[in-house]
Amino acid sequence: VNAGTMEFLVDLDREDFAFLEINTRVQVEHPVTESITGVDIVREQLRIAAGHPLSRTQDRIVLHGHAIECRLNAEQPAAGFLPSPGTIRRWTMPQGDGIRIDTHCHDGYTVGADYDSMVAKLVCWGADRDAAVTRMHRALGRVRVEGIDTTAAFQRALIGHGDFRADAINTRWVEECFLPGWSAALDAAPHGQGNAA
Repeated sequence: VNAGTMEFLVDLDREDFAFLEINTRVQVEHPVTESITGVDIVREQLRIAAGHPLSRTQDRIVLHGHAIECRLNAEQPAAGFLPSPGTIRRWTMPQGDGIRIDTHCHDGYTVGADYDSMVAKLVCWGADRDAAVTRMHRALGRVRVEGIDTTAAFQRALIGHGDFRADAINTRWVEECFLPGWSAALDAAPHGQGNAA
């Protein structure tokens, strides 16, 4: 009767998983599923709301490739991810095969401080995980935003890290492994170069 998102946590050491929660709505990550299935989940949700059946049955859903999503936020990663409200002077997002941008922003748009800081979702698809990660790393390098700070440079550094590339991460990896080295590199960089995007 509607769309929902179930979340699980995977324990690779135990080769097991645990149920976390179900959200009775479409989640921010729905473009990842849409990219690998070819199913427009929002369209299906609207069909259900209008009293129509789903346009596909489960046995007709086939997974193709791998997709990854980065939420671009108007935040200052080097300052503890403080909000970065302001007026966008320049808004240039990457384009090309396997790249999807969901956003409401444009040149001249004002990002307020009173709401969620997400300004865009950047989704990249590839034939496998490595191809999707490589495409995302390149795409994040082509994000150009002036007037506000974003998390793009932080995410590019994270995705380019060897541990991430090797899929050798866990739920504590960012704060325990990545952030200490990244923060030290920012401190050593010339002023203003650590948060260019």
